[in-house]
Amino acid sequence: MRQYLDLLRNVHENGEERTDRTGTGTKSLFGEQVKYDLNEGFPAVTTKKLAEKAIIHELLWFLKGDSNIKYLVDNDVNIWNDWPYKAYLKSQGIPIPEDTTGNEWEDGMKDFVERIKSDDEFAGRYGDLGPVYGHQWRHWPDGKGGEIDQIQNAVDMVKNAPDSRRNIVSAWNVADIDEMAKAGLPPCHTMFQFYVSKRRGELDCQLYQRSADLFLGVPFNIASYALLQSMVAQVTDLKPGRFVHSIGDAHIYSNHQKQVEKQLSREPRELPTLELNPDATSIFDFKADDIKLKNYNPHPGIKAPVAV
Repeated sequence: MRQYLDLLRNVHENGEERTDRTGTGTKSLFGEQVKYDLNEGFPAVTTKKLAEKAIIHELLWFLKGDSNIKYLVDNDVNIWNDWPYKAYLKSQGIPIPEDTTGNEWEDGMKDFVERIKSDDEFAGRYGDLGPVYGHQWRHWPDGKGGEIDQIQNAVDMVKNAPDSRRNIVSAWNVADIDEMAKAGLPPCHTMFQFYVSKRRGELDCQLYQRSADLFLGVPFNIASYALLQSMVAQVTDLKPGRFVHSIGDAHIYSNHQKQVEKQLSREPRELPTLELNPDATSIFDFKADDIKLKNYNPHPGIKAPVAV
């Protein structure tokens, strides 16, 4: 994962200071690209611990076409909670705490999550993020009253049209951006494309990410898409090959600078390997227990606030 660390260091040392939607401030570079060869190991950052469970459940949630956080919080995955909680506070006319790491925010969030878990009506009203990733992946409107399952189409194309240059899945539905922003977040990882190398017998994937939080988000995104690529490769009788990560705005938040310096001071360790249940023959067959990272021995996690 030295490629990721090189990018992190470059933005930390050479990034342009910019304002942003959250009011936090960033250092930023534009138009960066990093490549990872999955034959060298699974690209899970080792200079800090990744939340493996969250990566797995979020991807399965996307693949279900779901957009309500109830599935996630029922599995103790809380990475999407900040946005619907903030929207809930606004809807109730409750002042939003300035400090999202303080007790007021944390206590309120805990109560909110418990209600999502225990009250289906409340979850249906306040836990839905709008037509975010999973909805766009599985339920893109076809303009004729029907829907397009982009994931099924992508798998079918890998199998039946491996030379196609049109094997693209998009989450950036312009008509739905404002709706996504009400309780969720417009897609940061906006589209990805599959490429079948018949010579290598491998499936490659390129992700375009318009906005990339390099410290908190990007390690998660790399692992998530490498996992998706590996799952699609398995169900199409290919090996996972190269993951290409193309980034628009690559940034480090101003309140992550010390954490970045700490991470960059650590020496990377050997990459883990990914083990998938070979009995999963459809992309929609996978369960959390079918996905395991072997020999993942990272440095301890480094906490940092999420910019909401």
